[in-house]
Amino acid sequence: MSDLQIRRADWHKDNTDLRRIRESVFIQEQGVTPEQEWDSDDVTATHFLAYEGDFAIGTARLLADGCIGRVSVLKDWRGLHVGEQLLMAAVKEAESKGLKQQTLTAQVHAAGFYERLGFTAISDEFLEAGIPHIEMLRNSQ
Repeated sequence: MSDLQIRRADWHKDNTDLRRIRESVFIQEQGVTPEQEWDSDDVTATHFLAYEGDFAIGTARLLADGCIGRVSVLKDWRGLHVGEQLLMAAVKEAESKGLKQQTLTAQVHAAGFYERLGFTAISDEFLEAGIPHIEMLRNSQ
């Protein structure tokens, strides 16, 4: 995938792409309810979109407190390091804002992915939206 671009997104201007990706991944594939997926944090979060050419294929968001979430990549583009680039864009943004720690709530099956990128589990397993999760933390250098 040579034409991958990651950019900051605007919740209002890029809403169609952000919603399309998250609805596909979280609501359709994983069975998360719309009420669980959409929250008031979206309006104030810093969002990121991954594009192949001009087609949006992945998203992530960063909250003001350093919490990264809603990392999602459309099925056909998984395994191509899109999620890694989205996550690291959010980490870089957090660091540029002086946030020395980043947190996230990871689905247990994806914990290894986050560990490879410097996150460490800091909680026991718990259910969120009916899916096993753990809290994870990354300390910036």
